[in-house]
Amino acid sequence: MNRSSDGFYPALDESTTLSGVSWGAIFAGAAAAAALSLILVLLGFGLGFSAVSPWANEGISAKSLGITTIVWLAFTQIVASGLGGYIAGRLRVKWAYMHSDEVYFRDTAHGFLAWCVATLVTATLVAGSVSGIVSGGVQAGAQVAGGAASAMTQVAGTAAANTDSDQYGYYIDSLFRDDRPAAVSDDAVHGTVTRIFVRSLANDGQLAAEDRTYLAQLVAQRTNLTQADAERRVDEVYARTQKAVADAKLAAQQAADTAAKVAAMTTLWMFVALLAGAFFASLAATFGGRRRDAVVYVETDTYVTAPPVR
Repeated sequence: MNRSSDGFYPALDESTTLSGVSWGAIFAGAAAAAALSLILVLLGFGLGFSAVSPWANEGISAKSLGITTIVWLAFTQIVASGLGGYIAGRLRVKWAYMHSDEVYFRDTAHGFLAWCVATLVTATLVAGSVSGIVSGGVQAGAQVAGGAASAMTQVAGTAAANTDSDQYGYYIDSLFRDDRPAAVSDDAVHGTVTRIFVRSLANDGQLAAEDRTYLAQLVAQRTNLTQADAERRVDEVYARTQKAVADAKLAAQQAADTAAKVAAMTTLWMFVALLAGAFFASLAATFGGRRRDAVVYVETDTYVTAPPVR
């Protein structure tokens, strides 16, 4: 090979002045990885929602759905990142007069950079839509799993809203209490009982003696029960109400705890899947780079001045 005037090979001299990063190959690999990731993620969500049933004891269980989701995300990362890394390594510029260790490092770096760009692009473009789909699915599952608790919470919330709209209604009612309550409409009685129950449950949970007596009088007025029997009915109904509210709170706490555990576990395994994607992207880039360097150029009769390689 002819030397230049300063005694160096032209290709070697050029390789020392140009960057070792082939951004075109990196962006090409990143685009392929991002597109394939989007396709596989949407396919996974479609298959997952088709396996979920709103009816109890039907369809895939929540635990199986979580495991399947984690496996699919790992598969998506490995396949998409591997493809992107291979393309980045296969399309990069060939480096001449380079030590094999340096070529290996550059190929690995190209695959890693392609994975980085693809991950950032995918997170920017689809993070909002995917999080909306996930949150919608989680909310639907929580509503199905805790239907009774949700219904009780809704009833309690409605009662609390009605009480908040007239927060002094309990005290105003107490102004007109009588040992022989006057006959009023059912709606008025229901409103009075609701305010007494809500206030008692919101405070210490104990029904005051005067409230218990007054409620028993209202019950006795509308039934054939004696005062003592009416008081026993009030105690029984109030006890069932306390249990229903406690069960609703416990169900809500369990649902929140389960959601927190699922979110933590999903985030942890997503971290592992991303690390696997980075590894396979770098590994595939080295394989693609070796295939690129093994290409044999076909010689033709026509003399063509090829551009120098680096």
